[in-house]
Amino acid sequence: MAGIINIRNAHEDDLLAILHIYNDAILNTTAVYSEQPHTIEMRQAWYHERVNSGFPVLVAETGSKVVGFCTYGHFRAWPCYRFTIEHSVYVDPLFRGQGISKLLLRPLINIARQNGIHAVIAGIDGENQVSYHLHQSLGFKQVAHFKEVGFKFGRWLDLLFMELLLDGQD
Repeated sequence: MAGIINIRNAHEDDLLAILHIYNDAILNTTAVYSEQPHTIEMRQAWYHERVNSGFPVLVAETGSKVVGFCTYGHFRAWPCYRFTIEHSVYVDPLFRGQGISKLLLRPLINIARQNGIHAVIAGIDGENQVSYHLHQSLGFKQVAHFKEVGFKFGRWLDLLFMELLLDGQD
């Protein structure tokens, strides 16, 4: 059980914890449509790409332990998509179900709004009802359902896109 959760900007010192959380998602869930664990070098390159592009990377910590992280990046790299981003959020398996994702996503959405973002996209595995309901609670609406576009753990996976339009929302 988590105590007080602090949300802050990530630092390079957080990358081992971020790597642990992300690799757990790769190896044990369908939250990431990848099968090979990442290396610390991959996470360092990812972090520097995010920071150098002006994208936020936030962590949730309790005590001195990083228990979750979130970020956003380009939805698509073409110029006319510049006001649309896709976000991601991951929580340490020992701390899931405690509201940490929502604590991370609220400030991330506010940062997107402050940065002039118009649309936030969430890509969610079709069976991930927890993530689906989390996003619904934050105002996201399902806008697409791609059937059998991923293959992991010996089965086909559906991908849902949910969208939050930020203009005019508080």
